[in-house]
Amino acid sequence: VQLQASGGGLVQAGGSLRLSCSASGGTFSNYVVGWFRQAPGKGHEFVAAIRSDRNTYYTDSVKGRFTTSRDNAKKSVYLQMNSLKPEDTAVYYCAASRNIIVSSYRNEYGYNYWGQGTLVTVSS
Repeated sequence: VQLQASGGGLVQAGGSLRLSCSASGGTFSNYVVGWFRQAPGKGHEFVAAIRSDRNTYYTDSVKGRFTTSRDNAKKSVYLQMNSLKPEDTAVYYCAASRNIIVSSYRNEYGYNYWGQGTLVTVSS
């Protein structure tokens, strides 16, 4: 599976962005897709994940502000980000795995495939 993330950009605090993760190859509908972000000087931080049954998981800091969804027909997963804060500034990555247990959803090493990342900058 090849992944490509897009949709990043510069937005003011309180604004919104929608990230997309497009996949090619593989039976995409069977994959768990995770979103991670990496701020300057920091490691990968789990943001959200969506299963093939569309169950979703979020890190506490984005609950109520971010929503992930998927369109299997388009082989795409989305991350709608509302009420953005300066601390959301990071490079956002999508990642996918077909065989990952729930307890590993928040662990970057649980994912086999990664997109190239898209930069989100939130100004104060």
